[in-house]
Amino acid sequence: MEPVLPDRSLLRRAREQLDSWIFDGRDRAFADLFDGPDAVVTGQELRQLDRIDSALSRQTGLGIWGSDEYGIITGQDLEEVPLRVVCTFHPEIPGEGYRGEHSLDEATREQFNDVLFEYCERVAAYGQTELERFLRDVQQPA
Repeated sequence: MEPVLPDRSLLRRAREQLDSWIFDGRDRAFADLFDGPDAVVTGQELRQLDRIDSALSRQTGLGIWGSDEYGIITGQDLEEVPLRVVCTFHPEIPGEGYRGEHSLDEATREQFNDVLFEYCERVAAYGQTELERFLRDVQQPA
C-alpha cells in the first residue's frame, strides 16, 4: 500500500514550524554530544571547534555552529512517514583554506567533521520526532 502524501497546506504548516524544531534539536544534540562526562570531544577540543567556527565565520561568512540547514521533504519512498526532516547542509572544516591559530592534522579534521556530521543527523532526528508529533496532532479528530 502506498503512503498517503500530505497536502500542500499541511506541508506548509510543518515547514513554518521547522525553525523552532531545529532550534530545540540543536540544543539537545549539543547536550548529547558535547556536554557531560559522555561528551565525544574533550573540553579542549570543543574550545578548538569554537575557535575554528570563529575563524571560518570571519574568513567565509559561514562557521560550523548554526550554519547547518534542514528541510522537510516528501516522497513515496518514505515508507510509513509521509514527511521527513533532513539535513540539507552539513558544515565541515575544509581540508584547504582554513588557517587558524594552529593547523589541524588530517586525522583531527576528519574526527571533527565526523562529529559535526553526527551532530547534524541528531538535530534532524530530533526535528523528525517533533514533525511526527505534529502530524499525529493534526490527524486526530477535534
